[in-house]
Amino acid sequence: MPVSIGLPTSLLFACSENSVRSPMAEAMAKRLYGQTLYIDSVGVRARDVDGFAVAVLDEVGIDVHRHHAKTFDDVDPASFELIVTLSPEAHHRALEFTRGTAAEVEYWPIADPDAVDGPRETRLVAYRQARDLIMARLKARFGNPSGPSP
Repeated sequence: MPVSIGLPTSLLFACSENSVRSPMAEAMAKRLYGQTLYIDSVGVRARDVDGFAVAVLDEVGIDVHRHHAKTFDDVDPASFELIVTLSPEAHHRALEFTRGTAAEVEYWPIADPDAVDGPRETRLVAYRQARDLIMARLKARFGNPSGPSP
């Protein structure tokens, strides 16, 4: 994992559908760093936020119920200093999206927990693992926030 190099002024998270990984990352980053930078999320495609993502964030007191899914077409690449991609598809799209801008693009490979089949508890375990991995990556990359954290 990269070491903390400080916070960008604006941060965009991207995944395939803006329904699981990128809204989770956006919500957790807003909890940690939202007072000091602008944070948003998009997907290659847009789909309503996943109920399991809502559930595992609720477990740690983070609200993502009102998340509105967006695509790359809904934001301006010049508005972001850093774009963190969480799926290969989003990474390729972000590289095209930022061509001609000063935005940096980082790839954090996070497995899609929606791909896990099985009973509810098995699926929740996969979503919790994704949530916890994203949280660990946030803190490793940007450091611990100065205020309270989840």
